[in-house]
Amino acid sequence: MVSNPSSDQESRKRLKIQDLEDHKRRLLHVDRFHQSESYPRIHDENEIPPAWLDCPSLGQQILGCILPSKVPLDESFQTNIPPGKTYSFKQVIQRVENSNGKLSLVIDLTNTCRYYSVPDLKQKGIEYVKIRCKGRDAVPDNFSVNIFVYELSKFFSRRANESKNYVLVHCTHGHNRTGFMIVHYLMRFQPLMPVTQAMEIFARARPPGIYKPNYIDALYAFYNEGKPVMFAYPSSPQWTSNATLNENHRLDAGPTIQNDDILGDKIPFNQMKSLRESCYKMLNLNVERARRFPGSHPVSLNRDNLQLLRQHYYYATWKADGTRYMMLITVDGCYLIDRHFNFRRVQIRFPCSYGNSTHHYTLLDGEMVIGTLPCSQNKERRFLVFDIIACNGNNLMEKPFSERWNMVEKEVIEPRNRDQKNISQSKHSCYRYELESFRVGRKDFWSLSTVPKILKELIPKLCHEADGLIFQGRDDPYIPYTHEGLLKWKYAEMNSVDFLFQMGVNDDHKLFLHENGRKKVMEGHRVDFRDGSNPSSYSMMIIECSWDSKDMVWVYMRKRNDKTSPNDLNTYKKVMRSIRDNITADILLKEIDDIICLPIYKHPPTHQLSFNYLCMFMSILIVIFKCHNEKWLFWLTYIWKIKLLPLATKDSMKIIN
Repeated sequence: MVSNPSSDQESRKRLKIQDLEDHKRRLLHVDRFHQSESYPRIHDENEIPPAWLDCPSLGQQILGCILPSKVPLDESFQTNIPPGKTYSFKQVIQRVENSNGKLSLVIDLTNTCRYYSVPDLKQKGIEYVKIRCKGRDAVPDNFSVNIFVYELSKFFSRRANESKNYVLVHCTHGHNRTGFMIVHYLMRFQPLMPVTQAMEIFARARPPGIYKPNYIDALYAFYNEGKPVMFAYPSSPQWTSNATLNENHRLDAGPTIQNDDILGDKIPFNQMKSLRESCYKMLNLNVERARRFPGSHPVSLNRDNLQLLRQHYYYATWKADGTRYMMLITVDGCYLIDRHFNFRRVQIRFPCSYGNSTHHYTLLDGEMVIGTLPCSQNKERRFLVFDIIACNGNNLMEKPFSERWNMVEKEVIEPRNRDQKNISQSKHSCYRYELESFRVGRKDFWSLSTVPKILKELIPKLCHEADGLIFQGRDDPYIPYTHEGLLKWKYAEMNSVDFLFQMGVNDDHKLFLHENGRKKVMEGHRVDFRDGSNPSSYSMMIIECSWDSKDMVWVYMRKRNDKTSPNDLNTYKKVMRSIRDNITADILLKEIDDIICLPIYKHPPTHQLSFNYLCMFMSILIVIFKCHNEKWLFWLTYIWKIKLLPLATKDSMKIIN
């Protein structure tokens, strides 16, 4: 009887579908299952993994409770395993109990679910986490690493008051994927530990450690370190003689950098939710509503709020045309927070100003810019920090801006610069700041008297784009969301609104804003695409448009990939007010010429005297009151008025130099 090829193909498809359904049914018993882009390979159910028989079974404890291991196989494999070679969870549990411990968590990094029964673990009260990793020569992706670190840290946090709770981490053989993940965990919670040291800790517990070159290269590259001068890759274990290794792995070169690039690595949603709540707590906001980006937003300058510059002391800086981010620094990583209030992890180093430690729960505000280096013409990404909201868990919101701005330099920038200098002079440190994905600096602020120089000299010489000015009150606290006292001025042609653009049935243009959280169509408004682009390609996207008052039409500027919603109607009204007021550069400079002649700018208060000068002043007062000699009184008063007071005033104005 001749078989029908088409029916054979359908039969094979049904078998594959049935196999995948079996996988799904098994997953019903999994505590947490994380599916990466890898796809489970179809095997003979009782096929023993290559080189498994001769691979050592269980490593030594790491941090007193993490056990690296090859995959235990259940009883269905026993007919294919010679005597003395068996290794199952029954043996693992027995060995842990012999050490007066309890196996409480299993993290499975294999790319299949066929090796053992998860329900059997559940019946014994053992938690199970599945993180699919391809294995072979494929290094686990960064999202999978973030899941592993999060799950392990969450487990330890829950069991902090319990002793002898063990975690078994396994891939197929318990060396490369397992070691890669454990080394990442060690690096995250011992941030100043070199990669070499972390790998040695794993190698002592599970000889010879990680032996595949591409895994090792990826670890050094991720943590921005160079390999030691005498570094040599470990030899492959004898039991891997039949395994295929890729010795010539090369890391891919990075693409050309752009403002729209997605930076950092995705993190688990539950971790992001927890970090969102932490940020809201730092900002004294309602944690139950931790879904909205809490950064402070400026309002457009108009003829009314321009008067604030007369009433309060203000600083000025350029308005960079970059991407807005807040940054949360914790001991286990640094997280960029975008306008959607999404967190992505980046590997950036932030040592503290004291001791051998790193920042933990420090919240910064800033903007990411891309500049062109003048000599090489290469592009460079840089994060400009302009505010600090919390430093190592201490809330700074109520402190005046001038103090917070000084703390950025003292607590964030100076320790990085000092660490970088120490590393450059050390023969033993492997960390390389130049390998970080972006540089970090503090944004400069100046007194209003420097505004003409900012407009005419500084902005034209910047290596990145700028589209106006920001005016920041010296004594302002940090105000989340819209800050009516934080002012932005743009060049007339740069005043813009972000619309949701939609092509209608008859190719008519529809522009939408938000009003009370709902879409509001702007009747009678249209947009002109003067760059020749096809309007239909932007339908249902957020586009930034400037206003052409001569032709009474909106002009397309760019697509806003960093936004998912249009401007609010109130924002639109403020921008239109600014456009109507038409405060040109000449008008602004004339106003500032008048403003800086006011007493508040001519004689700024000296309440910010440094601690040293304040101590001097108090000492002099004490001496004066104790002194009965009029001659001494005269000279002490002269020293204070003529010598110390100008110095103290100069010290209080360092921020604007």
